[in-house]
Amino acid sequence: MGGRLIPVAEAVEDDVVLSWEGAEVVAVRLPHLSDSLSHILAEWERRYGCPLPELDRRAKQSLVRQLESRGAFSVRHGVETVASALGVSRFTIYNYLNRDGARSTD
Repeated sequence: MGGRLIPVAEAVEDDVVLSWEGAEVVAVRLPHLSDSLSHILAEWERRYGCPLPELDRRAKQSLVRQLESRGAFSVRHGVETVASALGVSRFTIYNYLNRDGARSTD
């Protein structure tokens, strides 16, 4: 997800402080959600072993479903970011999302 470890003394309110046996040992600074989306897409590219635009339509649809379940499209410019990463248009992403929504209501 792109978080990074920082010393507890440098932690700010939004950081997550981790404890071990009652002692604070390290803090984790999480990235902004939009940065996390880029990390998630890069991880999927590593998993598939090829650039995401090279995936077939079925794989792209599956990836869009998984990203939707993780809240990727609630992030500002999420649809545009995913569309660009997959090498498709925003319209295609919306079609994938609408197709899945139509199936779940049947």
